[in-house]
Amino acid sequence: MRTKGFSGRLAGWGLSALALSACSQQRGGAAEGDKGAAAGDKGAAAGEMGAAGDKGGKAGGAKIALLLPESKTARYESKDRPFFEAKVKALCPDCQILASNANQDASQQHAQAEAALTNGASVIVLDAVDSASAAVIANKAEAQKVPVIAYDRLVPGTDAIDYYVSFDNEAVGRLQGESLLKALDNKLTARVVMINGAATDNNGLTFKKGAHSALDGKVQVVKEYDTPDWSPDKAQDQMTQALTALNNRVDGVYAANDGTAGGAIAAMKAAGIKPLPPVTGQDAELAAVQRILLGEQYMTVYKAIKPQAEAAAVIAYHLATGKPVPTDITGGKTVNNGTKEVPSVLLVPLAVTKENLKDTVVADAFWTQEQICTARYAEACKAAGL
Repeated sequence: MRTKGFSGRLAGWGLSALALSACSQQRGGAAEGDKGAAAGDKGAAAGEMGAAGDKGGKAGGAKIALLLPESKTARYESKDRPFFEAKVKALCPDCQILASNANQDASQQHAQAEAALTNGASVIVLDAVDSASAAVIANKAEAQKVPVIAYDRLVPGTDAIDYYVSFDNEAVGRLQGESLLKALDNKLTARVVMINGAATDNNGLTFKKGAHSALDGKVQVVKEYDTPDWSPDKAQDQMTQALTALNNRVDGVYAANDGTAGGAIAAMKAAGIKPLPPVTGQDAELAAVQRILLGEQYMTVYKAIKPQAEAAAVIAYHLATGKPVPTDITGGKTVNNGTKEVPSVLLVPLAVTKENLKDTVVADAFWTQEQICTARYAEACKAAGL
């Protein structure tokens, strides 16, 4: 991934400088879908659909549907939605945003999508609960000539996805795995429990693939679970089962996100494990950042959500109002969803530990020092230089 060029394209559309911060500190490139100039033609073609009026393309007062998957993960309602809505309103004050949250219920998301189509949505931004159900949603939208942007989670098995806006998700899993190896001093005998994400979520599968690419053959994966609905409670139950089976002999925990990390940590605390082994995470949730300061969680993956949400808003605005989507917003990148090459905006994730918290999530104002350093965490903040 040419991170400098990508950040420049974001800046050209008034998108957040957070992308530059996240990208410039990342070592290494994208693993997902740098397909080159040929893919750029696909991006241009997808943009031209809106201009031609074949898909989307309603003028002033266009309706843009944002379908979010759940609220157990804090980011969707506290970060993604407000960033997306603010950018749409800045670009198109007359546009209406039809926002809904499925609360991890695929059938509810399907009903919300149908309601959005019935209410005249010109474009759907879809963060899928379930891959199979999401493909049905996309196909129904396509039948009504409504374009679909897959947001954060790729929707496989359909050619009805017009754009994809996310992070290099295999790189996310690889970062988690590599960070865990570092914390374990690359000991081949280290015993690791893997608490993956939901098997029904394409991202969960991709994170797992990336993690295994880093961990396999370098540690002993002694127990592994997929976590239904990404539920912290279910992650806690799974970790409790693992501890019972392993007589509490665990050297490290791969947790796919901060919610599952919190569940795993709760299980280990209940079992009286001291000190806690290193635990990975993802999303830089406030609770996770505070756990990292206390030494309860080793790392999280910081994904600059503002440029992600704003990129989706820019694409949605162009599709909804019949304007060609600028081809430079994807830079010619695509991701194959098993059916087509989907023009894609792929941002770069960043591993965050106690050592670089100040220079990442705090420097970018993802969380402020005041939000992080409440009374309980004052001493830990001081020790970390916050």
